[in-house]
Amino acid sequence: MLQAIADIVREAGEIVRSAGNIAAKTHEKTSAADLVTEYDVAVEAFLKERLLALVPDAVFFGEEEALQGDPAKGWTFIVDPIDGTTNFVRGYHQSGISVALAKDGAVEYGVVYDPAKEEMFTAQRGKGAFLNGQPIHVSDKPLSQGIFIMGTAIYNRKYLQPTMCLTTQLFARSCDFRRFGSAALDLCYVACGRGELFFEYSLSPWDYAAGSLIVTEAGGVASTLEGAPLPILSRCSVWMCNKVNREVLRELKV
Repeated sequence: MLQAIADIVREAGEIVRSAGNIAAKTHEKTSAADLVTEYDVAVEAFLKERLLALVPDAVFFGEEEALQGDPAKGWTFIVDPIDGTTNFVRGYHQSGISVALAKDGAVEYGVVYDPAKEEMFTAQRGKGAFLNGQPIHVSDKPLSQGIFIMGTAIYNRKYLQPTMCLTTQLFARSCDFRRFGSAALDLCYVACGRGELFFEYSLSPWDYAAGSLIVTEAGGVASTLEGAPLPILSRCSVWMCNKVNREVLRELKV
């Protein structure tokens, strides 16, 4: 199943790589910071057709179309066709396709693919996490020797002040930080040791569902900023880190 999902996602990546004149095929959804392109829609339509052919009785929970069915029961695909759409529009080449397959609200398979770098992150519950078929693991560095990755919850500006406050606290404890603009890839970077932790105050399920499994299967820790388990099927805050830094969250003013 994992390989079949990954193969479909890799095919979807060809739609992203073939994109041209992207700015002319872009419009705003809720604001200038919330964009959708014709390629987002095309990738999601492709994934819906191919993934539901793989698991016909599954619910499809995608970013670009209304949910039909109950994602808490049975099999559910949780899909972000292009995570990091603004990066995609601006030519930053830092965007990912994210697909999780959950059973009764728990993610069993996770795939995140970066078409520009051809990096395929995969995980199956209880089977470990992989990058292009090679096992990956979170780093063993404490934050004092590492970096953190953060998101800015751009769709809800009420989180601006707490985001900056938490960034300041973490920066004082770390070597540096990064803000890449694709949460799905950010989580995979924690999973493979490119960063020691990640946080964002508000993410949708399609942003973090696949990545959360990849992080935990790589030996990491995943929770909300309140320290609760991730709900997987609803918008929430997200905190993911290696086990060395699992107590850092308790020491911070969130």
